[in-house]
This record gives sequence, C-alpha cells and structure tokens, in this order.
Amino acid sequence: MSSNSSKMPIQVWVLTLAAFAIGTAEFVIAGLLTQVSHSLNISEGQAGSLITAYALAIVIGGPVLTIWLSRYEKRTVLWLLMAVFVGANVMTALSSDYSVLLVSRAIAGLTQGPFYGIGAVVATRLVASGMEGRAVGQMFAGLTLANVLGVPAGSWIGNQYGWSTAFLIVAALGVLALLAIIVSIKRQGTEQSVSLINQLAVFRNRNLLASLMFTVLGWAGFMAFYGYIAPIAEQVAGFDSTMLTAVLVVVGIGLVVGNSLGARTADANLRFSLMFWPAAMIVTLIAAGLVAPYKWPFLVTAFLFGIASFANVPSMQMRVMKHGGKAPELAATANISAFNLANALGGVIGGIVVDSHWGAAAIPFAAAAIPLLGVLFIVSQEAAGKATRPAAIA
Repeated sequence: MSSNSSKMPIQVWVLTLAAFAIGTAEFVIAGLLTQVSHSLNISEGQAGSLITAYALAIVIGGPVLTIWLSRYEKRTVLWLLMAVFVGANVMTALSSDYSVLLVSRAIAGLTQGPFYGIGAVVATRLVASGMEGRAVGQMFAGLTLANVLGVPAGSWIGNQYGWSTAFLIVAALGVLALLAIIVSIKRQGTEQSVSLINQLAVFRNRNLLASLMFTVLGWAGFMAFYGYIAPIAEQVAGFDSTMLTAVLVVVGIGLVVGNSLGARTADANLRFSLMFWPAAMIVTLIAAGLVAPYKWPFLVTAFLFGIASFANVPSMQMRVMKHGGKAPELAATANISAFNLANALGGVIGGIVVDSHWGAAAIPFAAAAIPLLGVLFIVSQEAAGKATRPAAIA
C-alpha cells in the first residue's frame, strides 16, 4: 500500500542498502580488474569475463527465478535472495581458481535480477501516487552509491589487502541488508497467483518488447566504458594506480547526480527522459575518447558520463514496469536482464577492444556505437507511432 507521506519511507532506504551491497558486488570488479588479471595470470580481457558471467547469469536466470518466486511472499523472497548473494560472495572471496570465480560470480548474478525486479515493485507500493519514479530511483540510488563509495573503497581495499578481502566486505554488507529487510519490511501479504501462461503473456505487448530492446541498445555503452575504466585511466590518461580510487569516486559522484536527475525527469516527462539521456551518454563517451590522453579533461568527461549514464536507469525501468500488466515483477526483472545483457555485450566489446591493437584508447568510441543504435531505434519507434503514447507513459 502506498504511503500518504511525501517523504521516502524507511523501507525504501532498506532496499537502497540492499541495492548498494548488490551494486558493489557487480561493479567492484571494475576497480580490481588489473589486480585480478595479475593474481590469476590471465589477460585483462579474460578478467573482464567475470563481468560477462555475472551479467549473463542475470539475463538468463533472472526471469526464470522471478516466474518461480512471484508466487511467494515478497519479503521472504527478498531476504532469501540476499542470503544466497552473501554465500556467493564468500565463495568468490575464498576462490583462487578462474573457473570457480566464474561460477561464484554467476551465482551472485542469479540473485540480482529477481531482487531488483521484486524490490522495485515493492518500492513503488510503499510511496504515494506520483512518486513511483522517485521510489525506483531511490532504490537504484544504491547502485550509484555503490559506485561512489563501494567500488572506490573496494578498489582501495583490494590494492591494500588483496582483491578477495573486498569481496568478503561485500558479503558483510549483504548480511546487514538481509537483517534490515527482516526487521523493517513488513510481510507483503498473499497475492493471487498468476499462472505461468498469464505471466509470459506480458511479452505479447509490443511496447514492452520495444522497451526491453531499447534498454539493451541504450545501455550497452555503460559497461563497455566503465568496466574497463582502469586500463583507460592508467594506460591512456596516465593516472597512477594509486589514483584510480579518486577517478572512480569522481565518476561515482556523477552517477549519483545522474540517478537523481533521471528519477525526476522520469516522473515529469518519461518520453523526453528516454531519448535525452542516452543521447547525452553518447556525447560524453565520444568526448571522453577525444580527451583521454589528458588527465583532467578526461576526469571531467568521465564525471559527465556518470551523470548521463545513470540518468537512464529510472526512466528505462519505469517504462517497462508500466507495461508489465499482470506480471510487473517479471517485466521489471526482464528489464534488469536487459540491462545486464547490455552489460555483457559491453563487457565483450570492451574486452575485444582492450586486447586488440587499438588498445584501451579506442574503448570510449566503441562504447558509443551501440547506444547510438538505441537512440535511432527509439526515435524510429516514436516516429512510426509504435512506441507508447505520451498519455500512457508520461
């Protein structure tokens, strides 16, 4: 039930904490990529496969798990997912074999899609009408805070005490989130079970499918750039490895600003938000590529990239949820899968480019290519009248 207060309820902040733990687990590898590759004696492109394995687990496993879990009480599902998440990150921390790391990362990834999808639905039900975009944005602010605090801290801890210590701390964050969910979030009550056929029927909605496709195309550039920001900053911009934490903090601050701006523009004008922010991300990627050899201009454009990239999240998630019909959790989780299919695609693109003769300097330009297709796709959908009408999405 929605809150009558204009303030964000504490339960949404608890979901933010959980998203912070999960986001740190997902993105901390970006600050540890070079260290992991040296520790395991593999290339940076191979180390980037840890990003891809995590993302593909979300893409494939997320919707399947959500279909199964949607019949159960939501608070119980959320804390059980966090318990599995904790175990997977302990497994990662204790592993020294590349194959085991891939498996543990995949297990952690399996929990993310259902948690974000179900958690986003719970968040919208905790706030007043008209605040749904901000509730989703608040929950996903955990991701941005993970990049401001979790990823830089994890990078610093990894450089000081070894990368496995960083994942042990991620597991500890997961325990805190698990306990907070049990203590603060009330049972959501029993809902009428929706059959498998009726849940899958939401994918007959052309607007939903177009939204998912747009998420994949519009978001792919994020991980292609962010997942390989360490080699770009060190090899091209000339930052010392000790400065990498500062670079990640600057980008993370941009992510926080972007998430807040994106949540407000999603509530105000969803169609505008859907087209403006991906275009802005493309511009910042190209700019970052042009100024990459220069430290401070690169830092400025990386900050602007942070703003433009995470401003996409609330609007992309809200559009999908509005077309979720009788299975909003499945639709929301499908969009998390779409985000992570984009992450996997971006990880593959970045890995190919960084190991090629073009090297890290070419990554920003390669990262801009797929989002450009996304912008052209959504514009063509609107022009052809196939996208959702303004009254339905604004």
